[in-house]
Amino acid sequence: MSEDKKPEWVDPNNQEGFASSLKPGVELAASQNKPSKSKFVKKHTVNIPVLELKEGIIKGDRAKLAKGITLVESNASHHLDHAQELLYAILPHTGNSIRIGISGVPGAGKSTFIETFGTYLCDRGHTVAVLAVDPSSSINGGSILGDKTRMEELARNPHAFIRPSPSEGTLGGVHRKTRETMLLCEAAGLDVILIETVGVG
Repeated sequence: MSEDKKPEWVDPNNQEGFASSLKPGVELAASQNKPSKSKFVKKHTVNIPVLELKEGIIKGDRAKLAKGITLVESNASHHLDHAQELLYAILPHTGNSIRIGISGVPGAGKSTFIETFGTYLCDRGHTVAVLAVDPSSSINGGSILGDKTRMEELARNPHAFIRPSPSEGTLGGVHRKTRETMLLCEAAGLDVILIETVGVG
């Protein structure tokens, strides 16, 4: 092995039987090597199409409904006015659903019951929304949002919409914007809304 191909950590006293070699890497152009802050800065979407969201939600578009819920649940200051505008726009289309709250101690079988009951309702011709609230960590504020994974059959049902949300430390077992989320689901034509609280007791 030539001297210029040997790594710097080669043992000079043991030259025989050495199978490693140093390969030259690819050199990038100077412009490619410079870190760019713009790649990592999150761009705020100021012009949110509230009218488009409203029309999509009323037509039952699940993607628009999910975006609307995300907007309403957002803590960003530049989202507050848009969220209020959206809620005001969909209010005439709300109030036509049955709301059912399901609570219990952790591990009692809330998610299992909701999947069975929700599937039964879908089979009877209803459209079902499941608003599952998961506890948030008191250390880092994160949440697993794993309730949907325990409702595999219901999650695949085209007549069901499942939305997990973190509790964010809110007392009462639900998310602070659960009521607003229910209004959006009602506007989307979902006629039965099941709210699963965090484990209580």
